[in-house]
Amino acid sequence: MPGPHSHDPPSSPSASPAAQRWWRTGGARLGAVAAVPLLGLLNDRLGGVMLLVALVLLWWRNPWPKAGRVVATVVAMALLGAVVPEQPDRAPAGAAGAADAKPASRPSLFPRPSRSTPAPTMPTVPDFTGDSLDVAFPRSRKRGFTVTYHDASDQKRDVSARSLWKVCFQEAGGTPEDPTVDFAVVRREEPCPQDEGRAVPWPVMPEVVWMTWRTAVPKVVGVGVPEKRLRAEAAYSNDVLPAEGEYDDWRVCRQDPAEGERITDDVYLVTLSLSSPANGCPAPDRGRDAYLPDRDGDGDPDYLDPYPGDRNRTRVFPDGRPSGSGSSGGSGGDGWSPCRHTRWC
Repeated sequence: MPGPHSHDPPSSPSASPAAQRWWRTGGARLGAVAAVPLLGLLNDRLGGVMLLVALVLLWWRNPWPKAGRVVATVVAMALLGAVVPEQPDRAPAGAAGAADAKPASRPSLFPRPSRSTPAPTMPTVPDFTGDSLDVAFPRSRKRGFTVTYHDASDQKRDVSARSLWKVCFQEAGGTPEDPTVDFAVVRREEPCPQDEGRAVPWPVMPEVVWMTWRTAVPKVVGVGVPEKRLRAEAAYSNDVLPAEGEYDDWRVCRQDPAEGERITDDVYLVTLSLSSPANGCPAPDRGRDAYLPDRDGDGDPDYLDPYPGDRNRTRVFPDGRPSGSGSSGGSGGDGWSPCRHTRWC
């Protein structure tokens, strides 16, 4: 029997009921730390709650060294911060209305494709350069453009009767909802200026005297004069041009306008006075009053007499002299022989 001074052996700490509780084990504490990022991926609030549970288990009656508990706490917080998305900045109090007070939707683990409405695009206007304003205006309006127009030259003229003007420059603007186009125009017979607001570059008449008709026409057309505005006439008052195409080798004796003059819209025709290669040109001081010799007085020059086309007519010349009144000498007509002037022969 034990003596009066004998004592029972102390009980083992492992035998205490508290030591047997599973949430106080090291495995439970590590599991709580690992569960923090997992729940945070599903929901940031669940992750925050799990972080609090892990902190309680790490610091309440935990036999771990203090350094170990600090490290586990930092790891748990870092894992939660890595999986929880950053929240947008909150607007200042009172800055947003009731509609803006709604919480932002939570990010989804499986993002959905965007269904945003595409931005409207700017419509395009065709290039109407060189076209009549009467064509450009309705076609642009049909495409939804608000159309304006103004004089492209430095004259700042009022533009009326759209069919009389043509487009030189165009500029589109406005918005996709309200597009605009502005046309800079000149009159249809005018050339476009090099830049908007500059003078109309009227063509300048070149020197074509003594050139053949075949050579002179391309040179005049080359400066910007339409061929339909060129006119041929006989240089002598009593001479007659042959059919078109048969005077290609006739030479230019006079030109109107003169060399260097501008061919504006006031100059409706460019006139070239021609003479047959058999005659040469009249003296410059005689101009349109010059006559070729007509010894038989039939109204036609002598060089046409041998031809069947000689009319043998009787007429009165502009100076009142009847046909046939010329001298029988070689000079005839106006008394001037073109071959006396070697420049014109």
